[in-house]
Amino acid sequence: VLGLLVWALIADTTYHLHAAYSWVMFVSIFFWIVTVLFFVTYLLQLQLKFYMVPWPLVLMIFNAVATILYVTAFVTCAAAVQPTSWRQWDYNRRAAASFFACLVMIAYGASTFFSFRAWKGLGSNAATSQVSDHA
Repeated sequence: VLGLLVWALIADTTYHLHAAYSWVMFVSIFFWIVTVLFFVTYLLQLQLKFYMVPWPLVLMIFNAVATILYVTAFVTCAAAVQPTSWRQWDYNRRAAASFFACLVMIAYGASTFFSFRAWKGLGSNAATSQVSDHA
């Protein structure tokens, strides 16, 4: 939802006049689409049909790349906001897009951390640790 807000806010401005916002649009739309595809894959449990794919590793790499590219998109979006814009609504939307890009960057960073833990097998809970201790 946050990624959708980023690209919707940028798309509602005159982003085509500034090259920096084209990068933000690319990053936000690309990762929004791929994230939705991963969500549908897990929702329909299609990952069980493709058992040969190391899904925890794939998700960790995806989240890490998304975090890095969203850092660049956030910095680009925030640096390109001009408070002296003659179109006040463009300024407000671009500033809001910068804020939400920061939130998306943090969310992908947290997902990277949890994906790393799942990939390494560190994501055990109390029930699995109880079973493995007594077995």
